[in-house]
Amino acid sequence: MKNITIIGGGVLGSQIAFQTAYCGFNVTVWLRSHESVNRTKAKLLELKKKYTENINLMNTNEGKMFNNWCNGISNYDNFNYKECIKRVDEAYKNIKFEIDLGMSIKNADLVIEAMTEDFNIKKDLYLKMSYLLPKKTIVVTNSSTMLPSKLAKYTGRPEMFLALHFANSIWKNNTAEVMKHDKTEDKYFNEVIKFAKEINMVALPIVKEKSGYLLNSMLIPFLFSGLDLLVNGISDIESIDKAWTLGTGAPKGPFQILDTVGLKTAHEIVLMYVKIPSFLAPYNFKKMEALLKEYIEKGKLGIASGEGFYKYNKWFLLIQYVIIINNFIRWFYKKY
Repeated sequence: MKNITIIGGGVLGSQIAFQTAYCGFNVTVWLRSHESVNRTKAKLLELKKKYTENINLMNTNEGKMFNNWCNGISNYDNFNYKECIKRVDEAYKNIKFEIDLGMSIKNADLVIEAMTEDFNIKKDLYLKMSYLLPKKTIVVTNSSTMLPSKLAKYTGRPEMFLALHFANSIWKNNTAEVMKHDKTEDKYFNEVIKFAKEINMVALPIVKEKSGYLLNSMLIPFLFSGLDLLVNGISDIESIDKAWTLGTGAPKGPFQILDTVGLKTAHEIVLMYVKIPSFLAPYNFKKMEALLKEYIEKGKLGIASGEGFYKYNKWFLLIQYVIIINNFIRWFYKKY
């Protein structure tokens, strides 16, 4: 593989594009409009700064500590400061943008779909793409919640379709969950695993479909439990977070993690469960949805907007955005 197309330039789409370009691949990002291109360019500029800041930190004694090292940028033994800085500059300069879907995928070896978590939007995209894709192209979805088997038939190539799911802050939380469905051919499954390793990810193969993959299968019920305690009036935000962090040694509680993930994303996930009858639902999804909607309408989207369940100052935004999820993931795997 050499030519990679990213569909969508949101938080993760931009990160996937930058990381892939950083690792030497030809990257094209497809976006709906020129306005979307401008927004994505701004995200990529911020990523350039974040990569540079982390590389500078990694070049110090403090940066060589376990919690500060970014394995997505370089492994410890082969770290070359000048080479890493050069690759950041080249990645930023070399990423291409297209608003013509056909042009964006005409030479693609791999297409990574990173659109919003909306089934109809993804379905329409795959239907349009199915007539335009070269025969060689493997297609993957980065969806956090949708099973690849539900989308596969719309791609026109179910045997070449699977899921490739990344964690936020990809340069530091360098996991890539690679999940096949029952029609995915092994050779394409293995090619995607190989690609994940080539962009400095720890590839986590999942050979049987599971909504939420590995990480989110554990993380989402945890976040639901925190929200459920709040909306049912059991306790307040800070107490719930402290019960978890002080009781287990975890770096962040559920509401601190929700602020990092973003309340819009959390709301989209909760919406998938609100139609479950109350007597069958394990959590109070209707109250959870109403609470998240209220926060979103007030512009409280989480860390990205400066306020969610908590308020954040500039220094927090610069530092915590990079490390919150990383610390949680590292703690979780170490603990269990």
